[in-house]
Amino acid sequence: MSKTVTLTIDNQSVSVQAGVTIWGAARKLGINIPTLCHHFDVKPYSGCRVCVVEVVGARALAAACSFPVTDGLVVFTNSPKVREARRLVVELLLANHPHDCFTCARNQNCELQALAQDLGIKEVRFPQSKPTWPLDETSPSLVRDPNKCILCGRCVRFCSDKQTCSVYTFANRGFSSTVTPAFGKGLADAKCTMCGQCSVICPVGAITVKDDTEKVLAAINDPDKIVVVQTAPATRVALGELFGESTGTIVTGKMVTALKRLGFDRVLDTNFTADLTIMEEATEFLKRLKANTHMPMITSCSPGWINFMEMYYPDLVQHHSTCKSPQQMFGALVKTWYAKNQNLDPAKIVSVSIMPCTAKKFECQRPEMRSSGYQDVDYVLTTRELGSLIKSFGLNFSELPSSEYDPVMGCGSGAGTIFGNTGGVMEAALRTAYEVVTGDTLPAIEFEVIRGLGGLREAEIDLKGTKIKVAIAHGLGNARKVMEEIKAGNPRNWNFIEVMACPGGCISGGGQPISHDINYRSKRIAALYTDDRNLPLRKSHENPEVKALLDDFLKEYGGHKSHELLHTALKGHSH
Repeated sequence: MSKTVTLTIDNQSVSVQAGVTIWGAARKLGINIPTLCHHFDVKPYSGCRVCVVEVVGARALAAACSFPVTDGLVVFTNSPKVREARRLVVELLLANHPHDCFTCARNQNCELQALAQDLGIKEVRFPQSKPTWPLDETSPSLVRDPNKCILCGRCVRFCSDKQTCSVYTFANRGFSSTVTPAFGKGLADAKCTMCGQCSVICPVGAITVKDDTEKVLAAINDPDKIVVVQTAPATRVALGELFGESTGTIVTGKMVTALKRLGFDRVLDTNFTADLTIMEEATEFLKRLKANTHMPMITSCSPGWINFMEMYYPDLVQHHSTCKSPQQMFGALVKTWYAKNQNLDPAKIVSVSIMPCTAKKFECQRPEMRSSGYQDVDYVLTTRELGSLIKSFGLNFSELPSSEYDPVMGCGSGAGTIFGNTGGVMEAALRTAYEVVTGDTLPAIEFEVIRGLGGLREAEIDLKGTKIKVAIAHGLGNARKVMEEIKAGNPRNWNFIEVMACPGGCISGGGQPISHDINYRSKRIAALYTDDRNLPLRKSHENPEVKALLDDFLKEYGGHKSHELLHTALKGHSH
């Protein structure tokens, strides 16, 4: 059992476990010690010195983010000495930071901007001494502006420690210090999976999502175009945060209304093709299981994970499901079956998706994603981009009424909804696989055994005599552990594996609202499970629109038409 220590912070006594930092102990008292380099998702770094506090008896100010508490410690977080030191650090940062706040993507959600305001900084006393760097716009997903980088190292640590890709590194010295991909390359030339987690953890506007809203607006304003939009499961429990809603608020109906008022001609649900993905993936898995070929099979919904596999484990791509992601299945069907069903000219359809994911912007441009005869998905907007678009139209989101998705590809089940969180794809697949294999109704629809936020989880599922071993990994660091085990011969004998590139799954994708709530992942996940419980359909194979697609168009899951439109082979990465 951990030892408990008692200390005093700002004349208030608090007891915490030994080893907790001053920053953590202060939070227990409701005291917020400001930070820039520190973030709850990465290890303490003590680089920016914004979090300095006065420890009685210490020779110098201490970094609260890394200073472990001890019994009897006495700390002051806002003494004159502390406040002067913090102001000096922030002033020095501002001296070498562009003063373009009004036009910055992070305006009003910038940690440096907020800190300067909180500290009451009215002027910067120091001249700029930093060189000017060119923008890096080589990636289809992200834009880097090194001029805004404050050298906090968050992106370096997250990409290295959590995602194990080590795309970023510190380079140069003194005033020329910068954070960059190796050898000063652009992101497109680095081994970047485009997961976008660096854009979420960056405290300023040094790494942002590439903005495609103007292209989408141009399509909406073109009278000769029919603009069809799909919304991913995870967007419905995050979009509201951009409008002051509490973390994890379900805003599906308001989102649909907003999209219709923005001018989209048809508003449809990616949950439809999430359900279809389950039907195709379950069919593929059961065939592989029976033939014992290319096992274990790994899910293919996360494009950041696909990029990671192709770049780091190309010799193991045969373990991937050949299913396209729900976004790409949707795009292929919109310009084929849906166009025919709705009597639309596919050449006039502009297919847009609202996604939590930055890697989706790259995925839609892959050359193999043109099975409809056109580019299947034309544009991807992240949740953050949609929020900006709604605000630019002056819509009072919180006051909007709820609307339903349009029919045909607008119906989704709860199984499709939980695609948005880690373990959700696996649970959705198991709900269907159980009933397909056994012919019986599931005695308990919720697979609690595979839920949670453990980085690598596993379980054995009994399908009435057919036992399968499953594993769930989220975050590319955990994905690497899975691939190393497969490389070693799959010693745990897994049959089916779900991998998501982003920690927590799509609910914390690189395009989602940037949250400062330590528990934001669990809150968004809980909301998706609530949405699942509240929906009338909770199993993918019971979706009537998917059944109609089967009868009218596909004829069989995993058949010729499915493989023509809904499956693909990994052909190597553009890097």
